[in-house]
Amino acid sequence: MIISENQSLLEYNTFKIDVKSKFFTIINTVEELKILLKEPVFKENRFLILGEGSNILFTENFDGLIILNKIKGYSSPVINGNEVIIKINSGENWDNFVNYCVENNWSGVENLVSIPGTVGASPVQNIGAYGCEVKDVLLNVGAINIDTGEFKTFNNNECEFGYRNSIFKNKLKNKYYITDVSYKLNINHNFSIDYGDVKNELNKRNLDINLINIKTVIADIRAAKLPDPKVIGNAGSFFKNPFVSIEEYEKIKQKHPDIKAFKNNGGYKLAAGWLIEQCGWKGKNIGNAAVHEKQALVIINKGNASGSEILKLSKAIQESVYEKFNVLIEPEVNIY
Repeated sequence: MIISENQSLLEYNTFKIDVKSKFFTIINTVEELKILLKEPVFKENRFLILGEGSNILFTENFDGLIILNKIKGYSSPVINGNEVIIKINSGENWDNFVNYCVENNWSGVENLVSIPGTVGASPVQNIGAYGCEVKDVLLNVGAINIDTGEFKTFNNNECEFGYRNSIFKNKLKNKYYITDVSYKLNINHNFSIDYGDVKNELNKRNLDINLINIKTVIADIRAAKLPDPKVIGNAGSFFKNPFVSIEEYEKIKQKHPDIKAFKNNGGYKLAAGWLIEQCGWKGKNIGNAAVHEKQALVIINKGNASGSEILKLSKAIQESVYEKFNVLIEPEVNIY
């Protein structure tokens, strides 16, 4: 384990923001993690655990220790009737895991294809797409208590999942280091294709409904709408879809009858991308930060944008949406 100083974070965040970290280290094993937790550089500095930096915006240099999670490995799957249980270490790439499941004909995560990031980040954010969320298939989370070094397993209920939310993002933020995640998948398939254009695209291409085709179609839809972070700096959807009461929704619909929304837990979840587009932000920029021309939910780095430029643009978008719709849209991206 090597601890470096004044480390550039340019290659460790998908927004491609060129900031530096005071200290930086890579953790490859649980044993290395336990050693690090006892080191003065850890005890005396603030810290941030990074996976692939795909859901983060740095607005300044990080005055502390960045810990890059590279704990890798897959367990052997346990098959019990129609269920498949598999444990994955937290540093593994999420999309590789999705492809692995589809290749083995196990259903449950195929709708979550092409989401950048690591397995360890999936429960923190409760990642979701096309009508599915990680909480639907997650069995438990293994984690190390940062204060004591003791291992704890969190079952699904203990994770306190919400929309793009979990206990690890709130009460237990910076309290535990996630080392592995176990998922419960299915041999008997229960497909979810009614969200977005998935069913229409399958019919349009005259494709059978199976795991490979669903995964392929969703990946293609995402690729057509979302910029590749390897080419254009971005962190995917910058904002969450806001939740409003039935009464609030009806008021908005009176003025904007074409509003995009769907029922959710006694209210409505509004399409944040639609709200932003109605405010005229699609394709617009402030300096080198811009709203993507194909998907208004995505803010991009057009080249050498600073984190503060991107933050300034995001705040301007929030203000205009609130002014037009009286709705607050909150960032999905973690801002530092």
